[in-house]
Amino acid sequence: QVQLVESGGGLVQPGGSLRLSCAASGSIFSINDMGWYRQAPGKERELVATITSGSRINYADSVKDRVTVSRDNAKNTVYLQMSSLEPTDTAVYYCYAKNSWSQREYWGQGTQVTVSS
Repeated sequence: QVQLVESGGGLVQPGGSLRLSCAASGSIFSINDMGWYRQAPGKERELVATITSGSRINYADSVKDRVTVSRDNAKNTVYLQMSSLEPTDTAVYYCYAKNSWSQREYWGQGTQVTVSS
């Protein structure tokens, strides 16, 4: 089992910045992909960004100019730095991890990001 614990969500004004963190623990030795998805009210969960243990990165087109995903393999932590936030970025942000051997996916409990004036 893998446990993912997110932190860093909150309320931010349009144009502001926010940094999310996600710490992984448990059976993490086969975790390759980590990253972030988000789900806005009434919408499906969607990709924000993922990063492999070798730092190969994939961004959603809708956010790629405004977010940076990074990873500290020594701390088993993935980060999402977001800037120039817009009200449409309001969503619950979920940390994601994938076991490269079993292909099992793991999800955090989610952290709310609200962009509003």
